[in-house]
Amino acid sequence: MSYVVLARKYRPQTFSDLTGQEHVSRTLQNAIETGRVAHAFLFTGARGVGKTSSARILAKALNCEQGPAAEPCNACHLCKEITDGTSTDVFEIDGASNTGVDDVRELRDNSRYLPSHSRYKIYIIDEVHMLSTNAFNALLKILEEPPPHVKFIFATTEPHKVPITILSRCQRFDFKRISLARLMARLRDIAVAEGITISDAALAMIARKGDGSMRDTLSTFDQVLAFCGTSVADEDVSNLVGVVDRRLLSDLSAAVFTGDTQGALEGVRRVDAFGYNVRQFTQELIGHFRNLLIIRSVPKPQEILDLAEAELDELRTQASEHQPADIQRRLVLLVQAESGMAHSSFPRLLLEMVLLKMAALQPVLPIQQLIERIKQLEAGVAETPERRVVPPAKPAPAQAGATAPSPLPEEVPPVACQQLSGSDWEHFVKYCREQSPVLGGVLEHGSPLQYGPARIEIGFPEGSFHLSAMQDADSLGRLRQLAAEFMRQATTISVTVIRHVEQTPAPLSLAEKKKHEQDERSASVRREVMEHPVVTEAIRILGGEIIEIKEL
Repeated sequence: MSYVVLARKYRPQTFSDLTGQEHVSRTLQNAIETGRVAHAFLFTGARGVGKTSSARILAKALNCEQGPAAEPCNACHLCKEITDGTSTDVFEIDGASNTGVDDVRELRDNSRYLPSHSRYKIYIIDEVHMLSTNAFNALLKILEEPPPHVKFIFATTEPHKVPITILSRCQRFDFKRISLARLMARLRDIAVAEGITISDAALAMIARKGDGSMRDTLSTFDQVLAFCGTSVADEDVSNLVGVVDRRLLSDLSAAVFTGDTQGALEGVRRVDAFGYNVRQFTQELIGHFRNLLIIRSVPKPQEILDLAEAELDELRTQASEHQPADIQRRLVLLVQAESGMAHSSFPRLLLEMVLLKMAALQPVLPIQQLIERIKQLEAGVAETPERRVVPPAKPAPAQAGATAPSPLPEEVPPVACQQLSGSDWEHFVKYCREQSPVLGGVLEHGSPLQYGPARIEIGFPEGSFHLSAMQDADSLGRLRQLAAEFMRQATTISVTVIRHVEQTPAPLSLAEKKKHEQDERSASVRREVMEHPVVTEAIRILGGEIIEIKEL
């Protein structure tokens, strides 16, 4: 007896046998049980996911002697004829080889006659998108007014090529790619039935090679069994199907994360020794880092990643040791290198270079940790009196018979008596801006008249918005709180009005200082441009003038 390949031997014969298409099976079964069966169906999806098998099962369920039934009996002569492909009332037509209008006209004419001995005449047209425009137009008429004894089942991998006039007259079912876990479970059942000894790791490699297609997966399994017999080794599967060993990916990524350049280059040597395509391996490595990033970034990665449970556990262990930002930086480098391999004559060199660069990357510190370190540094500076405290000017010794001078009013600041540290004031304003952006923005427009752990005096121009904003009780209270936190002691805060008639100019505010620096920079750039010999020569020759200068 001739050998029957696994894809045909274990082809689904009932709706319950379909793997990964439960949404289709349940809908069709309910339609049959309630008598709401449409006259035309469109099955769409990738290759090898069960479209044609579902069409045959539906044909058997509709024509079964025990039916119409939710499941065909597969025992009556009608079911057996459909299974064997010998039924005179169920026609399987290849749309790729019957694309002409004459073929469809013949189909249309024959469909008018009643079935010979079945309940329905059923036409299964595979790859229906291959029909010509005239053929679709000929098919449209019978779909508009179908005879009650005719059912059409169309299958296609490219539904976007089917005219909308046809789509609108069909019930559409989208078949999904089958998950890795479901493919592995089906392979395990077949292995048990066939008496095959094989590990889950080998089954995972075979299922991954199938890429969501049951037919492709079973064809690969057939090839493996032809090579290995009834006892399958992991190494044989890896070499035969050309899938990269997951351990090689894990070892190489571990070498990259630990900065082991020797191990990283050794991994490339192993890739070359195994005969793997370098670009394909790089794509596999990109997938590995993507898996690590997703595992580290989401709470339920198993709902996103199509991986076996053992593989997921192994990846979780490796991902837990690294920050998402570190994984993402290396992933970006890999993607850039892979895109460059398409136009390079040295793909191995590109891979080696990017792995060395990935191994040399330093870990990224979380932003919150950096902020905490900055705060600690600022707190350490605040605790150093000689760097932050500005001693007040010593009063002149009193002469005999002289009276003590009266204190100055609050709005006339003793500017001439202070020796202020501009950088310390900037640190304090920056701290306030981090804690309260609005309050920090107001402080940038204030002049530091006096600054020290015990007392801070800030001046604002008379009548300005920033003066009124800082004189607000809530703003002043918040500023006292921030000053106490920054200085680590109680600090007196006073707000002073700066009048325009004052003889002694107040220190520049941070906003004024920034504007002054920008103006000086612009003036310097303008002078440099105006004095440049090329510019002066161009103006002389062309007789033009400089209207605007933009710094690149």
